[in-house]
Amino acid sequence: MTKTQNLSIESQENKQKHYDLEERTFQFAKQVIGFVNKLLKTIASIEISKQVVRSAGSVGANYIEANEAVSRKDFVLRIKICRKEAKETRYWLMLLECSEELKSTKEGLIQEATELMKIFGAILEKSK
Repeated sequence: MTKTQNLSIESQENKQKHYDLEERTFQFAKQVIGFVNKLLKTIASIEISKQVVRSAGSVGANYIEANEAVSRKDFVLRIKICRKEAKETRYWLMLLECSEELKSTKEGLIQEATELMKIFGAILEKSK
């Protein structure tokens, strides 16, 4: 196998990894928004819900922008922002009060946010 073919295969694998992570962030954002829509709309929960949705949406949006970033420095900065947004989303989810039947959904989303934090942390480690 030639060097060009090896580079082409590596490039395809990297694109697939980027796509997988991108897809995961969007699925996460959709889950959070779905969860928030099921909550009873009290004045307190509406404010927290807005924060959760903003944070979840930012994770996806920032990742897409990061993939299209020109410089490595910009990419790293945006991944740091993504990790911060995932951390904030996890924090807000933990504060949300919800009915008993939604508790398992909430726990699942908290685990998703934690996983995203680990993924972004691993990307930052590799980019050093």
